[in-house]
Amino acid sequence: MRFIVVGDVHGCNVELDALIDRLAVTADDHVAFVGDVLAKGPNSRLVLRTARELGASIALGNHEERLLEARAARLAGRPLPKVDPTHVRLLDELTDEEWSLLESLPRWLDLDATLRVVHAGIIPGIPMAEQDPHHLTHLRSISERGEPSMKWGPPWGALYAGPPHIVFGHNARKDPQIHPHATGLDTGCVYGGALTALVVAKGGELPPPHERRDVLVVEPARREYSSYGGPLLNR
Repeated sequence: MRFIVVGDVHGCNVELDALIDRLAVTADDHVAFVGDVLAKGPNSRLVLRTARELGASIALGNHEERLLEARAARLAGRPLPKVDPTHVRLLDELTDEEWSLLESLPRWLDLDATLRVVHAGIIPGIPMAEQDPHHLTHLRSISERGEPSMKWGPPWGALYAGPPHIVFGHNARKDPQIHPHATGLDTGCVYGGALTALVVAKGGELPPPHERRDVLVVEPARREYSSYGGPLLNR
């Protein structure tokens, strides 16, 4: 009986299927995604199908949010917001059931009293109900002046003191972000990196930072599907 939290999939269905097979996921496991399950990669709809078959929970990511904004603009006859070709294709391909799934995604998931999933980040010291929704899907860092930023810089997770432990994605790096009370799983699968999952027994405790890699499972990307974030993996 495990919590399995999967990093940013971005439509990389082959890597996701391989990861699920390696973990031998059962009905007793609770699978959760940090968001950005779709766009950029080869087959977002197969990823959504896998998530539904697993009965998985999904936190709202900035790419799900952007796609929903684009759909609302199209339905209202307004110009589309900035999107890439994979978003445009999904606007034409997603079924009503798939749109309903995206519309139902929460901005964060509490798997239990000790483990929370959010796509991007939070401002430490502010209750979740008072967090800026934009930060939850876009935050990357907090400047030396204490200002939140969507750019790369000092990671917010290094300042977060918990509880609960927060598992997040969004900020693609070659290696997972491992902080005392937060773990970042976006290792840039769609950019040719890897798909990373955190696996912990339900009711168990996460190990300290120097042992955290023991509960991470990494599935290498089969290839680079998008070159946009490639340099991020060299940071």
